[in-house]
Amino acid sequence: MTTTETHQQTRILVQAAAEVCEEKKGEDTRILELDPIDSGLSDFFLVTSASNDRQAIAIADEIEHRLKKEFGVYPNSVEGRRRGDWVLLDYVDFVVHVFLTERRAFYDIERLRKSARPLSPAEFEAELRAALAAKTLAARGKTPKAAKPEAATAPKANKTARKQPAVKKTAAKKAAPRTPAARKPRARTSSSKG
Repeated sequence: MTTTETHQQTRILVQAAAEVCEEKKGEDTRILELDPIDSGLSDFFLVTSASNDRQAIAIADEIEHRLKKEFGVYPNSVEGRRRGDWVLLDYVDFVVHVFLTERRAFYDIERLRKSARPLSPAEFEAELRAALAAKTLAARGKTPKAAKPEAATAPKANKTARKQPAVKKTAAKKAAPRTPAARKPRARTSSSKG
């Protein structure tokens, strides 16, 4: 897999995790696209807030479950699940941070990563869709559909043209009302005398 394909796969996983955050009512969900020069850690941080520790744990559990079920991806490590004030899921290429609201304000990861480009999940999804659409168009451009030779299609057209009048005649016969035919008297033969 090339680095662009790996990067797109990572974007798909981050988008799926962001969708879970939205479904589980995570607040102020942000995706930080980290600068490759500054960050040797990962490509993305997904940061969301929860109003209480149970919600934070539920969000983290659902992200882990969904990525496992749909993509077969497991976190490299999970930290903070017991306390629930800051749950961290490390997927190597991206890291999910689920904070309690007051903990997020205290640590302020967005400020610590000033070189990162913050995106909302909707902006991130729009970029992902555009990238996938460009990839699809590029793939279609490389492998155009093979054109069929005209000689092979011409006989089929002629056969179809020949069959159509026959169908019309049959339909005309079925549509005509049936009238009882007058019986013709049979001619008697002389051999029947006896």
